[in-house]
Amino acid sequence: MTVDTLVLATQSQGKIAELTALLAPIQCIPQIQLAIPEVAETGLSFIENALIKARHASRHSTYAALSDDSGLVIEALGGRPGIYSARFAGTKASDVTNMQKVLQLMQGIGPGARQAYFYCAMALVRYPEDPTPILACGRLDGVILDAPRGQQGFGYDPIFFLPDYDKTLAELGSQEKNLISHRAQALKSLLASRLRMAKNETNRHPC
Repeated sequence: MTVDTLVLATQSQGKIAELTALLAPIQCIPQIQLAIPEVAETGLSFIENALIKARHASRHSTYAALSDDSGLVIEALGGRPGIYSARFAGTKASDVTNMQKVLQLMQGIGPGARQAYFYCAMALVRYPEDPTPILACGRLDGVILDAPRGQQGFGYDPIFFLPDYDKTLAELGSQEKNLISHRAQALKSLLASRLRMAKNETNRHPC
């Protein structure tokens, strides 16, 4: 399966910048440039929501579509904010208000119980009803701090601490983050799957 142009099924400027850098030289068109409206994320898992968004973007364009659904999973909060990460503090929540809600809920939780992970599910569809979408997932483990640190990144990056780096995601440069992030891991897996699929199709249809 050869894809030269992709619609990115997200409104998040942070995700658009990260995915565009990771996917180069594939041309990436944010769905907002095509006036594609947002779709309700009615799934109960990251994978379900990623598929919903990818099919929606493809349906409103003439291109293949890539979507990711990602979020922060905190064990001590029963998996929250999970699929509601972007709107944890309400439908009009900002990164700051979402972080504040997490920090408030984490008050009183000791350092040994602050484990968390970022999770990303990606879906690539060639057309809206693609019966064989390519799916991939990535995970990055860390610890929730009791206060933000760093100015880089977006979302919950300033409170997500990486013990192996002794930094939060917001203290890492974009190049370093793009090597280890949950989104980078998912995309690497997705691209490997795409290459395997293309190879299999070539073997079935030799020219």
